[in-house]
Formats: sequence, structure tokens, C-alpha cells
Amino acid sequence: MASDLDFSPPEVPEPTFLENLLRYGLFLGAIFQLICVLAILVPVPKSHEAEAEPSEPRSGEVMRKPKAAAPSANKRPKKETKKKR
Repeated sequence: MASDLDFSPPEVPEPTFLENLLRYGLFLGAIFQLICVLAILVPVPKSHEAEAEPSEPRSGEVMRKPKAAAPSANKRPKKETKKKR
């Protein structure tokens, strides 16, 4: 009965090229996502030059007048109710 037990490791086929490519691609994708999340969470200090003169427009930017606040399409104006006397 003891000779019936087989404790040898199971035969696992070697991974193919596409399986290896998929595995390493998933690892690289996960590392990229972690870097993106860390870039959002970790604040980067601003340089002193950018803080010194924020009112001065950059040469590539076009000066635009601020637009008046447009009412939202989903908000309706309040109905005026008449007072009962």
C-alpha cells in the first residue's frame, strides 16, 4: 500500500513564448499603474520662478475674457408662487 503513493512533482509544461510575454506585460502594466497612482498621491514642489509672477501671461497663451456663468441645462428656475390672501 505504501508503494502505491506517488510523491513525485506533477509534470507541468514549460510556458510558451506568448505566455511569458503576457506575464511580463502584466507585470509592467502593474508597475506603470503604481507609478501613476504614486504621481497623483505624492505632491511635487513648485519652482520659485512659477510662483514669483503668476499674473504675467505666458507668450503662447491667449488672453480670454472670463465668461459669465451660464445656467446649467438640468437646473430649472424656481417657480414663483402667489401668496394667498
